Amino acid sequence: MKKWLAALLMITMLVVAGCGNGGDTGSSAGKSDNNSTIQKIIKAKKLVIGTNPGYFPFEMVDSKGKFIGYDIDVAQAIADNLGVKLEVKQYGFDGLVPALQTGEIDMIFAGMSITGERALAVSFANPYYKTGQGIMLQSKNNDIKSFDDLDKKGTKIAAQIATTGSLISKSMFKNAEIKDYEDFPAAALALQSGQVDAVIYDEPAIQVYNLQHVGKVKKLEGVISSDNLGLAVQKNDFESVQWLNSFLHSYIDSPAELESRAKWFENSEWLKTVKE
Repeated sequence: MKKWLAALLMITMLVVAGCGNGGDTGSSAGKSDNNSTIQKIIKAKKLVIGTNPGYFPFEMVDSKGKFIGYDIDVAQAIADNLGVKLEVKQYGFDGLVPALQTGEIDMIFAGMSITGERALAVSFANPYYKTGQGIMLQSKNNDIKSFDDLDKKGTKIAAQIATTGSLISKSMFKNAEIKDYEDFPAAALALQSGQVDAVIYDEPAIQVYNLQHVGKVKKLEGVISSDNLGLAVQKNDFESVQWLNSFLHSYIDSPAELESRAKWFENSEWLKTVKE
């Protein structure tokens, strides 16, 4: 009997010990990831973002060499919320994802459209701005009146390399020639000089460019796609995505965001300060 009781007691202790270990495992799984980007930013006391100036009015460089624009305001608001400094690094658009993957930057702020292909390489927070792809023509061009008029042999369409506009152009237009440029200003200059017949790019940027070059270019009515712009962090950094989603939920339509939106999208005074 004593041996039986002793054996039962030992089994009970093992079961209790097993439950205790299981509880510890569950507790560890529930802890925050100390390797998340947000945790690293707080520890370093600095938010490093990558951007691609030239996408008006989201990111530009002023005459003093300072980064400005709607995206820069969003980044600064995030840095202020975290109590850290903001550092902005400039890249070609196609260099942003590699820079994020190698840890050169913490986040991408570049008016980047959320696509399935990009989501395989990075993780996006919820969309912070909705836009669409527009078409810009020379002001004297009266031959192109619709999207269908572009898809003809001999027609040349410019787009910025690795952008949604470039991807959509190559998918949508089978007969026209698609030419990739390093950035939107380069594509726009190619249009003005007659090297191409049209430019496909995000509608807000085209509208701003029209304000800068009245009488030289014009926007074709309508858009050829609807895009959601997102902030990107390293792939599967779920803690940082969750934090950004919470931040954006409180920031979008707040007084600070509405003031920023009005400054960059409804006012053209800032154009005088932008570096040409």
